[in-house]
Amino acid sequence: MTNKPRNLDALDPTIHEIGRLLILTALYPVEKMEFLRLQREWNFKQADLSSHVRRLKKAGYVAVEKTFKGNYPQTWCSLTKRGREALYAYSELLKSVL
Repeated sequence: MTNKPRNLDALDPTIHEIGRLLILTALYPVEKMEFLRLQREWNFKQADLSSHVRRLKKAGYVAVEKTFKGNYPQTWCSLTKRGREALYAYSELLKSVL
């Protein structure tokens, strides 16, 4: 049998890393999510989550907004239009392979 699956090399490596995929998946159904909730949701270490969010922001997939609640800083993350489109394309490619 010589049927080869579609080229998995086409998967976006920025999204394919499990930590970043989890972040994008968590942000997909919401307008925005606080950094600490993301951290608790997937049990990330702060440094790991910061690194993943920074990489997703650099790719244009996630927007980061810093605000204050009283004297306490808050960091909000949201999926950009580009990030939403990239995640959709990623999921469609996975479906075609399956």
